[in-house]
Amino acid sequence: MFDKVLIANRGEIALRVIRACKELGCKTVAVFSEADRDSLHTRLADEAYCIGPAQASRSYLNIPNIISAAEVAGADAIHPGYGFLAENANFAEICTSHGFKFIGPAASAIALMGDKASAKRRMHEAGVPVIPGSGIIDSDKDATRFCAEAGYPVLIKATAGGGGKGMRIVGREADLSAGVAAASGEAQAAFGDGRVYIEKLLLRPRHIEVQVLADEFGHVVHVGERDCSMQKPGHQKLLEEALAPNLDPSVRAELCAAAVKASRAADYANAGTLEFLVAEDGGFYFMEMNTRIQVEHPITEVVYGIDLVQWQIRIASGERLTLRQEDLVPRAHAIECRINAEDVDNKFRPASGKLGLVEMPGGPGIRVDTDLYSGAEVPPFYDSLLAKIIAFDRDREGALARMRRALTETEINGVATTVGLHQRILAAPTFIAGKTYVTWLREELLQPAPVGV
Repeated sequence: MFDKVLIANRGEIALRVIRACKELGCKTVAVFSEADRDSLHTRLADEAYCIGPAQASRSYLNIPNIISAAEVAGADAIHPGYGFLAENANFAEICTSHGFKFIGPAASAIALMGDKASAKRRMHEAGVPVIPGSGIIDSDKDATRFCAEAGYPVLIKATAGGGGKGMRIVGREADLSAGVAAASGEAQAAFGDGRVYIEKLLLRPRHIEVQVLADEFGHVVHVGERDCSMQKPGHQKLLEEALAPNLDPSVRAELCAAAVKASRAADYANAGTLEFLVAEDGGFYFMEMNTRIQVEHPITEVVYGIDLVQWQIRIASGERLTLRQEDLVPRAHAIECRINAEDVDNKFRPASGKLGLVEMPGGPGIRVDTDLYSGAEVPPFYDSLLAKIIAFDRDREGALARMRRALTETEINGVATTVGLHQRILAAPTFIAGKTYVTWLREELLQPAPVGV
């Protein structure tokens, strides 16, 4: 086991990793920007080092400063959390070259699966179903030819990055060229890589992902699936469930088997997530692999009774995975609500400012992952996630009841949040019936009422 781990992140995920390390007996090193000097993760870590100004490009994305902090602290491993440098193959390689174990997959696996085009090729070769796609688009002629064959609508996607950046839906040929240019420009600005490809767009699919764990000795298991279909405009997740409601057991089994096959094909080791789109007829297609811990990992943890972050650390330290597939049996249903600092009525505009009173829920079947406290500052420089509320019970009905109760106990004064939107979602008959899909929120719940009604 490692002696000291540096966490190259901030916010609730930095706290999550610090807690996992402490339970494993590892000392912890926090890094922080000047905007996060008073953040909770700097206080709970054994050591903390400032790595730059508020702007992420000069702090949390500043690889030389992070490596310097690890050297000064005498860390022997670096955990990237999620976001920032978590899926940066260059960062993983630099960590290794400087003598630090990167707590995640090998740089080669990150590079392979981080490029959506190469990932799809590898999955296709491995026999994992993929959505018909174009490969990298080099010209309008290439785009037009593919779309004529596949048929509209289509989805233009950035080959690098995630979080809904560099994505455009195009419904007709007249809008294709402008859509490609817009997606490419956004991808270049967000990821420094403007390459895009095109996929056939499935109408009203579900977004189902499968959690996997793999050690460095070839042992791979899946830890069930999560339904991530509740997404904001821009394809960003808002609420997740484990297990996915109303999913045919045979489809579930095929999805999980495909995720294990995909992990083996990528020569993958550590925690990872395979993301699929599931069509209305039950057919499913590989979308991408996230080569890191996911925001929504807690619902899998409470459903299966394991600690995914501790397993990340244990696998990276060279331990064998002792979990057997037959022993990984779900024992609950769980729902996660992402509480973001966003103004829902103003196109989810991020909010920032000094918080007043903060009260988070508790009681049976409730877990809260957050770094909030009364009087904390919510800076405008980073992701808007404030907290994750996880509710779990023996069945979905019980988990829903606990989440409704938990949301009424939640109070965050000082910034706009998504608490009210979650309450609306949990009251919607379609959601209660477990029949939502990736565009449901914007197509149904967020649609304005007709004039005169």
